[in-house]
Amino acid sequence: MAPNVLITEGYFNLGFPSPPPVLPPPPPPAPEIKPTGPRRGGSPPSPPARTHGSSDRLIFRVELGTAWTQTATFRFVGVNASDINYSAGRYDPSVKTPFDAGFEGVGEVVALGLSASAAFMVGQAVAYMAPGSFAEYTVVPARVAIPVPGLKPEYLTLLVSGTTAYISLKELGGLSEGKKVLVTAAAGGTGQFAVQLAKKAKCHVIGTCSSAEKSAFLKSVGCDRPINYNTEHVGTVLRQEYPQGVDVVYESVGGAMFDLAVDALATRGRLIVIGFVSGYQTPTGLSPVKAGTLPAKLLKKSASVQGFFLNHYLPEFRGAMDHLLKMYAGGELVCEVDTGGLSAEGRFTGLESVFRAVDYMYMRKNTGKIVVELPPSVNSKL
Repeated sequence: MAPNVLITEGYFNLGFPSPPPVLPPPPPPAPEIKPTGPRRGGSPPSPPARTHGSSDRLIFRVELGTAWTQTATFRFVGVNASDINYSAGRYDPSVKTPFDAGFEGVGEVVALGLSASAAFMVGQAVAYMAPGSFAEYTVVPARVAIPVPGLKPEYLTLLVSGTTAYISLKELGGLSEGKKVLVTAAAGGTGQFAVQLAKKAKCHVIGTCSSAEKSAFLKSVGCDRPINYNTEHVGTVLRQEYPQGVDVVYESVGGAMFDLAVDALATRGRLIVIGFVSGYQTPTGLSPVKAGTLPAKLLKKSASVQGFFLNHYLPEFRGAMDHLLKMYAGGELVCEVDTGGLSAEGRFTGLESVFRAVDYMYMRKNTGKIVVELPPSVNSKL
């Protein structure tokens, strides 16, 4: 496997209505994929790559730097809490091990199918959301590839984490000026965006986290009231400081935190479930909640609980991603990346470090999105 991406029709469909816009100047069609040409310093050209039977496929390099490249730029793949659920067979029980894991990456196009060459160029930086992304080279349909300005891990933070926050709050949150919004796991990969987007909507934002350092980060991105649950009791703070309740909860922890959030809902409040990470490592993937009292609590407040799963909102994905990219380019959005520099064994580098990155996330050590760097490889046979 390799962190590059090959884009092919029908391999994975995000439901986009049309291929990406043409990017000048596209290479002319050819019966097979051509080498990239000489590199600086007289390095030999990249070898040709096969089309693998479909004309609109692209190969993207998530890893940069091969035997034919002098540049030592890195490629990146993202770690998500849902990697555990997928690997455990909870999303699709028909998928049996061994299989390729990982959902997202940022890389460089290294080869094109014939029709894909009308929209992409070899060497172009792209972000992609596709199964099997924990790999050095990845094959994906052209329609799921999103051109990005460069090979930066910040773009990777937007693919799953950023779009989940944006679409869920836009479609389900009903945000407006003055509303009180509670974000659980607020300093995490997707929580950071929920905080910022709610603040952009002129809401009062409360965020739970696990350390003083994370509290400081939350304040830096606009959180009005960070709650470090290791030094303060979340339920007590909410009852004392928000006696009328909160209007919207962006909830990703589950278990006891879910129960506290339900109790904190205001009249006609909304709780959006985007995950329940506290239970993902249990045999069932769930943590106990007080479900028996839930109907009465919701009825008493005319409140609601609604789930959000990004795959059910794929028609809105491209528009959300484009909007977030513009916000980041304009300096309106912080995309915090955690590559494990503070972990005991150092930065998450290479596919062999993915398991460390997942453990790091479940130990609640990360601030921002966890990203694994895929360094140059001298053994590629593409």
